[in-house]
Amino acid sequence: MLIAEDLALLLFDDDALAPVSGAANLEYSLAGALLIELAVRDRIDVAPGALADTAPGALADTAGQTGGDGGARAEGPGPEALVVLDAESTGISVLDGALTTVAERAGAKPTDALGALAGRTPSAELLAGLADRGILRRADGRIAGRAPTEDWAEQDLEHGRHVRAELHRVLVEGGEPDERTTALIALLTGTDTVARVLGAEADPAEVKRRADRIAEGNRARDALREPVEKITAAVVAALFVPTLVTPPTP
Repeated sequence: MLIAEDLALLLFDDDALAPVSGAANLEYSLAGALLIELAVRDRIDVAPGALADTAPGALADTAGQTGGDGGARAEGPGPEALVVLDAESTGISVLDGALTTVAERAGAKPTDALGALAGRTPSAELLAGLADRGILRRADGRIAGRAPTEDWAEQDLEHGRHVRAELHRVLVEGGEPDERTTALIALLTGTDTVARVLGAEADPAEVKRRADRIAEGNRARDALREPVEKITAAVVAALFVPTLVTPPTP
């Protein structure tokens, strides 16, 4: 399962067959989860602008070429540019689409790629993929106030239960998160839904406090490798910008 698929399961309410009430920046959050997934799988990284236009897979070979001693230093857009490490297919359609989008914008800031990915409405492909695998079921109706389309309800409950149990272990019981759970918690803080997805048995204030500490504090840096931490931080920062409400037109 992708981080974005876990996030989609958490953000779509089983009873209302629609996004969880109050979920902010849904498409941006799912787009961010795809970026983080690519980083987790060592497909993308962030690099200084000098390295951003490097061919996929060559970043390690050029990382030391910073000029001054005869090494080359190309001009670039800044210190947080995306670079593709491996452009080969992942075998997962929605992830390959995200990888292509990043490759087309190599050298752009993570927030620029985030907007482009959000404009592709990743929820539609993610939910359809979950339905194709029997994890969700389709039902006629409306979703989030849009025109009549397909709504969704969780059908195979086992995976969703596992994800919520892991969040409960970390956010309620105080357990240590792994890399994927840390990224998922960071994304939930960006959508302001972290307490909602755990339900009534959790103290919302305490859950939010722990989630914020994981997303922003030393525990995130401890749990995430540097490329994943940098991209996660960029995604979460973008989710807190009030203007990120409606994805741009592709």
